[in-house]
Amino acid sequence: MVTTPVTPPTPATARRAVVGATAVAALGGLLFGYDTGVISAALLYIAPAFQLSEMWQQIVVASLLVGAIVGVAVGGIVADNLGRRRTLSITSLVFTVGAVISAVAPNLPTLLGSRLLLGFAIGTASLSVPAYIAEIAPPESRGRLVSINQIMISSGILFSYLAGFLLADAAAWRWMLGLAAVPSLLMFVGLLRLPESPRWLVSRGRLDEARAVLGKVVGADRVESELTALSSAVTAERNVTYRDVLRPSLRPAIYLGIGVAAVNQLVGVNAITYYAPTLLTKAGFGESAAILSSVGIGVANVAFTLVGLLLIDRVGRRPLLLVGLGGVVVSLVVIGLLYAATDLSGVWAVALVAFLIIYEAMFSASIGLAMWLINSEIFPTALRGKAGSFGMFTHWGLNLIISLTVLSAFEAFTPSGLFWLYAAFGLIGFFYLKKYLPETRNRTLEEVEEILRARARK
Repeated sequence: MVTTPVTPPTPATARRAVVGATAVAALGGLLFGYDTGVISAALLYIAPAFQLSEMWQQIVVASLLVGAIVGVAVGGIVADNLGRRRTLSITSLVFTVGAVISAVAPNLPTLLGSRLLLGFAIGTASLSVPAYIAEIAPPESRGRLVSINQIMISSGILFSYLAGFLLADAAAWRWMLGLAAVPSLLMFVGLLRLPESPRWLVSRGRLDEARAVLGKVVGADRVESELTALSSAVTAERNVTYRDVLRPSLRPAIYLGIGVAAVNQLVGVNAITYYAPTLLTKAGFGESAAILSSVGIGVANVAFTLVGLLLIDRVGRRPLLLVGLGGVVVSLVVIGLLYAATDLSGVWAVALVAFLIIYEAMFSASIGLAMWLINSEIFPTALRGKAGSFGMFTHWGLNLIISLTVLSAFEAFTPSGLFWLYAAFGLIGFFYLKKYLPETRNRTLEEVEEILRARARK
C-alpha cells in the first residue's frame, strides 16, 4: 500500500490556523462582555415590565454573578475532564439557551433562571477561552493572541450598549437579551472544525493527536521540542497541591493577586457597567440619552483597552497601573462633586458624562487590564492555575457584592457618597500597590518572587 506524504504547513498556513482558532474561541469573550453589559440598558425596561423594586433590580443583575461564581468553581474541572474544545462547545450552547430563555421569559423566576445559566457560561468561558487560546498558540505569539480575549470582552460590552441604544425607542428589552444567541451559535459551529488543545491531549497521554495538532500550529520542525516542553509542564503541574501554593514563600504573591483583584472591583467599575443608564436617569437624563451616554463609556472601554495593550510592554505594568489608578480616583472625586454641587443640567450633565468616560478610560488602560496580567506573572508556572484562583474568586465575589448593593448604596450614601466611597477604596489601593507591586516586565519569575518576599519583610 502506497501512502501519500502529508505536506507540512507553511508558516503562513500555521498562522492562519492559530488565528482562526483564536477568533472562534474569542467569541466566548464577546459573549462574556455582551451578556455582562446588556442588562445595563435592558434593566430600564425590565423593571417596569415585571414591576421590580430596586432590591429586585439588583437581584436580577446579581443573578448573573452567582452563576459566574459557580462556573468559575467547576469550569476548570469540566475543562480538565472533557477537554478545552468540548467544554467551549457546551458553553456556547449554554449561552444560546440562556439568551433564548431570557428573551422569552414570561415572569421573573424564569428570567432569573436564564441569567443563572448565562452566568455559568460566563464563568466557564472566563477560564476556558484564555486557556484554549494560550494552549493552541505558539509561544512567540501567545501573549498577543490571549490579549484578543480581553479586547473581545470590551467589544462585547460596547455591542450590548449599542444594541440597547438602537432598540431603546421600542423598549425591546427581549431583543436586547436574545441577540446574544447569534454569536453563540456561530461559536458552536466554528468549534466543530477546531482541534483540541495539544496541552490537554498531552495530559491525557494522547501524544500522537497532540503531535498532529502541533504540526498544524507550530510547524513540523518544532513539534518534538514543543511536545517535550508540554510533557514536562504537565508533569510538574500534576504534582502540585494547594499545600504547595500556600507555602510561606508564595504568600506575598497570593496577597498581591488578591489585592489587585480587590482594587479592580472596589473602585466601582461594575456599578458603571451594570447601572450607568439607571444612575443617569436618576440624575434627570432621558432613557435614550442615558443609554447613548453608556455607548460613549463603552467606546472608551474598547479604545483604552487597546491603548493599554500598546503601552503595557513599553512603559511597564507598575507605572501604567499607578497612573491609571490615580486617574480613576480623581475622576471618582470629580463625579461625586458634580452630584453634590450642581443640578446636573446643561453643561454639568455633559461634564458628568465626560468624567464617567474619563473614569472608564483610565480604568480600562490600567487596573482593568493589569488585573489579569499581574495574576499571570507573579506565580511560578506550575502553580499559576491554583494560585491565581484566589484572585479570580476575589474578583467574582466582590463583583457579586457590588452588583447587589449599587442602587441601595446610591440611596443610602447619596450619589456623591457612593462615588467618594469608591474613590477612597481606590486611594487605599493606590498606596497598597505602590508599596507592594513590583515591576514584572522583563523579569524572571524567580526575580519577581524574591522582590515580593523582600517587600513583605519590610
